[in-house]
Amino acid sequence: MKFGPVPVDEALGGVVAHAVKSEGLVLKKGTRIGAAEIAALKAAGIAAVTVALAEPGDVGEDEAAARIAAAVGGGGVRIDRAFTGRANLFACHAGVLVVDRAGVDAVNRLDDAITFATLPAFAPVEPGEMVATVKIIPYAAPGLAVERASAARPLVRVAPFVRRRVAVISTLLPGLAEKVVDKTLRVTEERLKPSGATIVWESRVEHDAGALTAAIAAAAAEDVDLILIFGASAIADRRDVIPVSLERAGGTVEHLGMPVDPGNLLMVGRLNAAPVLGAPGCARSPKENGFDWVLTRLLAGLNVSKADITGMGVGGLLMEIVSRPQPREGEPAAAGTPRIAALVLAAGRSTRMGGPNKLLATLEGTPLVRHAVRAAAGARLAEIVVVTGHQSDAVKAALDDLGVRFVHNPDFAEGLSTSLKAGLGAIGPDIDAVVVMLGDMPRVGADLVRKLADAYSAADGHHVVVPTAAGRRGNPVLWGRRFFAELAKVSGDQGGRAVLAAHPEAVVEVDVGSDSVHLDVDTREALAAAGGEIDH
Repeated sequence: MKFGPVPVDEALGGVVAHAVKSEGLVLKKGTRIGAAEIAALKAAGIAAVTVALAEPGDVGEDEAAARIAAAVGGGGVRIDRAFTGRANLFACHAGVLVVDRAGVDAVNRLDDAITFATLPAFAPVEPGEMVATVKIIPYAAPGLAVERASAARPLVRVAPFVRRRVAVISTLLPGLAEKVVDKTLRVTEERLKPSGATIVWESRVEHDAGALTAAIAAAAAEDVDLILIFGASAIADRRDVIPVSLERAGGTVEHLGMPVDPGNLLMVGRLNAAPVLGAPGCARSPKENGFDWVLTRLLAGLNVSKADITGMGVGGLLMEIVSRPQPREGEPAAAGTPRIAALVLAAGRSTRMGGPNKLLATLEGTPLVRHAVRAAAGARLAEIVVVTGHQSDAVKAALDDLGVRFVHNPDFAEGLSTSLKAGLGAIGPDIDAVVVMLGDMPRVGADLVRKLADAYSAADGHHVVVPTAAGRRGNPVLWGRRFFAELAKVSGDQGGRAVLAAHPEAVVEVDVGSDSVHLDVDTREALAAAGGEIDH
C-alpha cells in the first residue's frame, strides 16, 4: 500500500488518511475518493491530499479481516461482519477459551498490517462475550500475508462446560466451626454457577484416612463428574491424609502443589473418570486463586496435566498470602510474646442518639468510652490509642487519667473507616496486632479482650480473632498487622466486615459466652435498657 500526499488528480480510488476541512468541504478520514470528491477538492482549491492507495495484490481491510477471522475462529465461536478493518469473535456458549498461543504469535508476525488479539488462554467466558478480534492496521493488507494468515488452522475455540454433577467432601477437626464449612459450600456453589454445575452430593467426615477413604468411594458411587475435597488441614505431603485417602479409594494423585499464589497447596487426582481436587485453604474464599484456574478447565472437560500446572508460574502471583507465618517487608518479626495494642474508636457524631454524644453518657456513673478504655487497660495490652473527632476535648477529659495516647481524626464526619485509618496510621512498627474497640460497647470487659489477645498467633495463621456468642460474631475484633494496609483502604461508614469475608482462612473465632459482644449503645432506648443515662 502506498501512503502519503499525492496530487488530487492522482488520488482516484485512494482512501483519505487525514480528514479534509476547507471552505465548506468536509472529507472524513476513511472516505474513498471518487470523481465527485476530486471535483470538490479542486473547487476548494486543494492541490494535494494525503491518501492510502492500494497496490496490486493488496486486500481491502474489511475483506482481509473477515478472511483471517474465518480461518482462526474455531468451535463455539461466531464472527461478526467486518467493519473499519476489524472482525470481532464472540463466544456462542459459556465455557473456557482455548487458545493456540504459538499460532496467534505466528499470525501477528506475518506483517505489520495484521493484528490478532484474544482474551487470556483458559479464561471462563459467557455467551455473547467477545473473545478475540482481528484488526487490519492500514486500509489494506498485502495479499500474500492475508493468504498465509487465512491458511491458519482454528486458533481460538470455546470449550463448553460439560461437568455438571459435583460431589463435595469436607474433613473436620476440633476448632473448625461448622459455619466455616457451610460458608465454604456457599462459596463453592457460587463458583460453580457460571458453568451450570451443581453440588449433588455432600459429606462431612473426620480428618482421618479411614473416614475420608470411605467418603471418596461413596462419592464416586454417586456417578458424579467431579469430586472436591476441602481439608480441615492443608495438604503438606503426598503421604498426608487427603492424597493417601484418594489412593486407598482406588484413585491416583497426578500432581501436588502449583506455582500460583494463592493456591500452592492444591492436589489434582483422578478416580475412575472423575477428576478429584484437594482444595487449598484459599478456595474457601471467593477471591480468585489457583483453584479457580484448574477448576474451570476441568468443568469444561479439559485435561489439566502436570505440565499445565507447572507452567502456571508466570502470572501466577495473584496476591500476597496473608496466612503465611513469615514476616513481610516492613513487618517486624515477633520475638516471644506478640505486642498487642488497643485501638478505641471514639470519634463519631452519635447521629442515632439524636444529639448528645453517646460516648459521654454514663453507665453506673462512668462515661461509656471510659468503660471501653478500662477494659483495654485491664487486659494488659502494650498500648491504648484512642481516636477522637466529635467533641474531642470532652472525650479526652473523660479519659485524662488513664494513660492513653490520643489521635485526632479530622475527617470523622465521613464515617467509621476514617477513624480506623487514622488509628492504624498512628500504630508504631513494634505492634504486631490491634484490638479494634468501639467506644459504645460498655459490657466488653478486660477478660474478654484478653481472650482475644491470647488467641492471636501469626505463626499458626491466626491473624484475625473474632469473638462469638450463641453462634454469632461480634466486637471487638483483633487484627494482625498483615491486615493493616487492607483495613486502611476501607471507605465510608463501615469497618472491616468485607475484609473478614474475603479472608476466612486467616480468622479464628473465640466463643466468649457473653452477649456483651453484641451490645452497643446507639440509641436513647438502648442506653436506657442498659441502665445508662445522659447527663450532659
